[in-house]
Amino acid sequence: MEKGRNSRNGDAGFTLTELLVVMVILGLIAAAITPQLMGRLDKSKVRAAKLQTETLAASLDLFKIDMGYYPSEQEGLHALVIPPANASSWDGPYVRSGNTLVDPWGREFLYFPAPDTGKFRLVSYGADGVEGGEKYNADIVFPDFSRLEN
Repeated sequence: MEKGRNSRNGDAGFTLTELLVVMVILGLIAAAITPQLMGRLDKSKVRAAKLQTETLAASLDLFKIDMGYYPSEQEGLHALVIPPANASSWDGPYVRSGNTLVDPWGREFLYFPAPDTGKFRLVSYGADGVEGGEKYNADIVFPDFSRLEN
């Protein structure tokens, strides 16, 4: 009986050269796409951090409505999840979980109450975790007074 046309003698498979060519092509594609994806990832983390600060600020406002004051520096943002001592009017939790208190880079948001003015500031130091910086390393601060300066 005669073998079919598509079968060939010897081992079927790819040669080492063919595999190397495919790997080089895939490497070039990955090298071209990765910077674009990383830029989008960084940009989305900055947006998420800004949204989180606004959400935390709204939660702090709800806390103040119930308690009559913003959490002290000692109570911190954890007062949004766990009631402070002697907090009979606490009606929380004001955020879903303690994970909400962490920025997209895995660090806790910084909370700076100003007891004399009854205001507060929320800060994330951005991707690098260091005060200051530019682009994705820039600080995310609420309230953002830079938007009001123009």
